[in-house]
Amino acid sequence: MRWTLPLLAIAALAAPAMAQRAADPLGAAIETSDVDAFFAIYDAAGGTPTAADLQAYVARTSPGVQGFIPDRIVSAERLAGVIARKPQIYADARACARRLGHVRERVRAAFLALEALYPAATFPQTYVLIGADNSGGTANDDALMIGLEVMCRADAPDSAPLDDRLTHIIAHEMLHSLQKGFAGETVLALSLSEGVAEFLAEMMSGRVSNIHLEAWTRGHEPEIEARFAQAMNGTDHSQWLYNGVGTPESPGDLGYWVGYRIARAWYDRQPDKRRAIADMLTATDAPAFLAASGWAPAAPARP
Repeated sequence: MRWTLPLLAIAALAAPAMAQRAADPLGAAIETSDVDAFFAIYDAAGGTPTAADLQAYVARTSPGVQGFIPDRIVSAERLAGVIARKPQIYADARACARRLGHVRERVRAAFLALEALYPAATFPQTYVLIGADNSGGTANDDALMIGLEVMCRADAPDSAPLDDRLTHIIAHEMLHSLQKGFAGETVLALSLSEGVAEFLAEMMSGRVSNIHLEAWTRGHEPEIEARFAQAMNGTDHSQWLYNGVGTPESPGDLGYWVGYRIARAWYDRQPDKRRAIADMLTATDAPAFLAASGWAPAAPARP
């Protein structure tokens, strides 16, 4: 990765405004020029870029940056404010970005695995970029977008190498780009959309995102799942989804964890495993999927 790019050359890094999905996983690229462009500005400003400095970054035609503008970066003013409030996050990302390791090779292997599991898959381009410290990744029809500053946080509970973690989140977002998604905004629907993506991404990458939850939930499964059953038909996601890492005493993103368990229970019941993968990606009826899984909250342990 280049880190000495002159500021005047930033415009030359602009990616095409439209990205196309590849039919062949070998044609799906991982683009990192948005990271180069951001750190060219960041370095030129001595690590304290202003909104005026960052305007060239947020104006890039890259599908990655533009896909991260709504609800994430929002504006150059907002990004400058986040950098000013959290300078260590961006200093960590600056060092971390030099250590991407074998992410391209690992993602290529994961995409080839998906092609074998689901031959109908098409593969969008992946854009690694710098955001406003509020999203590790998202997807739209054109692109997969990965927020490097979130993936590089020094306080993340996952100590796995960066390329392992990046490969999984790219696989997870890849699956979101293929899913029809469960209808509605209930805790159950969103948890199943995330849980199915987690379950299938594990087939591609060999791991899950919130790997620390295995230890943090151990012994608390009945209580967590009973709470989920009470909350799942509501639309208050604050205790279940997109609420951060949390702590061992109060873990965050437990909807991913429960959704994964339901997805695995559903898959285990299917006699045709390859058909099951296609059905998981096209499922839209959350209550029907839950009923077909046979899932129920774990029973409390006997004294």
